Amino acid sequence: MKMKKKITKRILILIIAVIMITLAGCQSKGPVGKTSTKINVGYLRVPNDEMVAKTTGIFDKYFTEKGIECNFIVFDSGVDANKALASGDIDFATMGDTNGIIAFSRGLDVELVWIHEVLGKIEALAVKNDSNISRAADLKGKVIATPFASTSHYSLLNYLKDEGIQDEVQLMDMQTSDIVAAWERGDIQAAYTWQPTLGQLLKNGTVLVSSEEMANKGYVTANVCLVRKAFSDQNPELVADFIKCLSEGGDAYRSNPQQSAAAVAKELGISTEEALAQMEGSKWLTPEAELSSEYMGTPGSPGAFAKIMKDTADFLQTQKSIDVVPSQGEFDQFINSEYLELSLKK
Repeated sequence: MKMKKKITKRILILIIAVIMITLAGCQSKGPVGKTSTKINVGYLRVPNDEMVAKTTGIFDKYFTEKGIECNFIVFDSGVDANKALASGDIDFATMGDTNGIIAFSRGLDVELVWIHEVLGKIEALAVKNDSNISRAADLKGKVIATPFASTSHYSLLNYLKDEGIQDEVQLMDMQTSDIVAAWERGDIQAAYTWQPTLGQLLKNGTVLVSSEEMANKGYVTANVCLVRKAFSDQNPELVADFIKCLSEGGDAYRSNPQQSAAAVAKELGISTEEALAQMEGSKWLTPEAELSSEYMGTPGSPGAFAKIMKDTADFLQTQKSIDVVPSQGEFDQFINSEYLELSLKK
């Protein structure tokens, strides 16, 4: 009898241990809501809805005040942000849609959950005032700088192609901070880049063509938000809250542009007037516009932006920026509007 009792007791202990391990596994792997107490956000120093949300306390309302730490990390371009996404060092990342395509084509387990803004005058090809460049043909033989694999690079390549001079210029891959230094030294006469770097170049330069003009020709570019699927699967409510912050940042700008510009200007170290001009240089989308057929679409009904990304990917492959082009169906899945819809219910 004593032996049987000991065996029974051991079996009970083993069963309880197995149940506890199983429950722990379920808690760590399933989409069980707000399990994270910290989010790492990779962002660009550009005047967009994310910057408004960051500088006006919107992120604090949704995260900090609930005991969730927001760790913001600046990236000069999407190239470095993609490396951080791949290593798991960041959960969210803002980047140009071209870098989002590169991330997806290279197998990063990420999804696109928000379009920050459709790029317009905020991004352009600037030429120096003393360069004697007033039209595309004048660029022949010149050095043009741009961050490779960026939205600027994509727009520049298409501009040069359309003008038939893609083989008659020298392109240099430069980070935005390096572009300013090279411009001031006189190493380059032209550069395709974005604000606030563009504003520094235009103090001694003019715009030859902007991304607004390129978009009107069919070459649409945008800044987008990617999230690691390992994070979004685990924390769908946090992703919805994050999108809610971006949405409210856009609302704050639309309701009081001057106040939003002032907050952004302080962060970027520029004047309120400069910040406002830069913010007006792109198209900020409302959640309703995001979910429209023109952009993200709704779950099960992909919008036109997925087709734009596929077309852009085809072009990037011709430029050897990517090796593999995902299918249209894969791009349709890559753009996930479920979290946006969830955020609208909050």
